[in-house]
Amino acid sequence: MRRSKESGFREFAEARTGHLFRSACLLTSGDTHFAEDLVQETLGRMYVVWGRSSRVGNPAAYAQTVLIRAFLAHQRRRSALDSILCEEWWFGMSGTDEDRDQEAFLGGLEEALRITGETFNAAGGPLVAGGVARGRRRLRRRRAATVTGSFAALAAVGFGASYAAGAFGAEAGHGSPVAAQPKPGSTAEGKTSTPGEGPQFSASHLIKTLEGLLPDGKFSGESGRGTEDGLGPLASVVFDDGKGKAAIGLSLGRVDPESTRVAEQLACPEKVYTPYDSCSSKTLTDGSRLLLLQGYEYPDKRADTKWWHAYVVTPEGFTVDASEWNAPAEKGEPVSRAEPPLSTAQLKALVTSKEWRPILRAMPKPQDEPVQQPVPQAVSGDTILENLTSLLPKSAKVTTRQGDDGFAYVVVNDGKGASLVQINVQPNMSGAGGELFGSGAQTLPDGTKVVTHQGPGEKGGQGVVMWTVDTIRKDGFRVAISAFNSGTQNTAATRATPALTMTQLKAIATSEKWQG
Repeated sequence: MRRSKESGFREFAEARTGHLFRSACLLTSGDTHFAEDLVQETLGRMYVVWGRSSRVGNPAAYAQTVLIRAFLAHQRRRSALDSILCEEWWFGMSGTDEDRDQEAFLGGLEEALRITGETFNAAGGPLVAGGVARGRRRLRRRRAATVTGSFAALAAVGFGASYAAGAFGAEAGHGSPVAAQPKPGSTAEGKTSTPGEGPQFSASHLIKTLEGLLPDGKFSGESGRGTEDGLGPLASVVFDDGKGKAAIGLSLGRVDPESTRVAEQLACPEKVYTPYDSCSSKTLTDGSRLLLLQGYEYPDKRADTKWWHAYVVTPEGFTVDASEWNAPAEKGEPVSRAEPPLSTAQLKALVTSKEWRPILRAMPKPQDEPVQQPVPQAVSGDTILENLTSLLPKSAKVTTRQGDDGFAYVVVNDGKGASLVQINVQPNMSGAGGELFGSGAQTLPDGTKVVTHQGPGEKGGQGVVMWTVDTIRKDGFRVAISAFNSGTQNTAATRATPALTMTQLKAIATSEKWQG
């Protein structure tokens, strides 16, 4: 996703997260952790389809429907494929009696949520960041899937649904009521990709290859798809080396190796928002680019589930994507061992093995990436950082900075500890003014509306607080700035209060520099 689109998504997500969280809390009977997970899953799915305005005419209503279906999918213990493809179900509803009955049920449930869901509240920052992170993980697999014609080429690895029993059983993708399978070699838009080379390979071959590349141990829960399957090749197993069961999954794909999308997916995530123990991205001697990440399933580490990951892109555009956990499932199963079974060296050996080459060559070649036109109204990350840093008090020394179109953050330290400061800058936000700036907003003499919030952070360690000033000018130009008493949103407080006062935050948000 281009930065300009991502900033637009962040704006939408921030506006809707509170409503989604209240709805999720009602659905989960007040289980806030489960509710947070549902909201992040919903935002992750929204991230993937963001910008398809012709297909998602009402994003707010669509998000609510995705949330409810994600909850129902969890309650019914559907297969992972069902969970992943909920958005495609939304796009491809056939209008049967069953569909209409479900729509009526969902509509009634949504009305109940609207009436009774106001008792739960949450600020949206970390939930939005978590949703974006899930969306990026989902989008990488989906881009690989486009080669073979599916929006779900690795449902098995790295997001959303779990490796629970049956998650990748034989029924997945065969006769599923969720979405019809595209024919091999065609894309979801009906275009034909260039066929691959050599013989095709079965699901059992992929599973056998994966098991043959793993250390000695016992295997269970095997599942996979071959190269002729319209949903794309993958293999997943539950592996036990005598130290506890662990889920391991791997997918294969082909992409344009020079695309900007590949560069984004090979970059280590921003640690301010996505904590991890280690991450490296480097070019190998053969020209392949490799990402190795040792992180966590939950950014706030509320569970001890670790997620370790390897992703390689060869000069020809072949991709191998592997993930492992220290539990027999990504979610829904207790941790069974201290760490995932494979070291980073073993993950590297797994994804770079020559055993995958014949299988990769059998896959269709990717289509050219469409030219994306920039959105001219987006404020560049460099401009936001320049203005923000010039408006900070002299005592706040910047230690870390990062900017994207419409969004930026800095970590500052005034000698009393690290403090994260994040800011969103977006023009043309008049349409969101009514929802974001209600009757309690302060109106300045120039017509600018201001709302403030001081409360606990949703995630992180003990004592974390989040102070926010959100403003919108008469022409719809919005500036929202938040400060934390910690250097990240997911770690414990490093100081008593944020480095910036509410008065200083308001002065930054209302500065004339933003429209200079």
